[in-house]
Amino acid sequence: MKSSRKRERLPFRKIAPNMVTSGNLLCGMMSLMLLFSGRPVPAAWMVFIAVFFDMMDGKVARSLGGGTRFGLEFDSLADLVSFGVAPAMIIYSAYAGALGVWGALAGAYFALCGALRLARFNVIHMPGPFQGLPIPAGGLFLASFVLAGVPLHPAAAAAVCVAAGSLMISS
Repeated sequence: MKSSRKRERLPFRKIAPNMVTSGNLLCGMMSLMLLFSGRPVPAAWMVFIAVFFDMMDGKVARSLGGGTRFGLEFDSLADLVSFGVAPAMIIYSAYAGALGVWGALAGAYFALCGALRLARFNVIHMPGPFQGLPIPAGGLFLASFVLAGVPLHPAAAAAVCVAAGSLMISS
C-alpha cells in the first residue's frame, strides 16, 4: 500500500554535512573494533582521525548553508562514540582494566560526562567561550596516553578519566 504522502528529496547541501559526520562515527566504530581486536594504538589513531571529520562537518554545513537540527543531533551522537566511548574503552583496556569494576566505573564516568556535556551544549547556547572541556579535547587527551606509550599506573589512568570527565561538565 502506497503512502499518500509524497516524499520530498533532500537537497545535497543538507545531506553532505551528515555524510561527513558519518565519517566521524565510522572512525569511532573502527576504533572500538580495533580495540576489541587487541590493537589499542591503531584504535587511538582512529580517535585522532575522527577529529578531521568532526571539524569538516561544520565547515561543510556552513559553506553549503545546509546545517539542520538533525545534523546537530547526529554530530553529537557521533562525537559521543568517537570522543566519549572509544577513548574511555581505550584507557580501560590499556590501563584501568586492572582495577576491575573501579576501572570500568572510571571509564563509564568519562563517557557519561561526555554525554552530559554534549546534551548541555545542544540545549543551552551560551555566547562566549565554551562551557566545560569540549568532548573532542577530552577524548584526544585520553587517546594520547596510548599513542605516546606513557606507562600509567591503573589508579592514575582512572584518575585521569575522572578528572577529564569532571572538566567536561564543569562550568
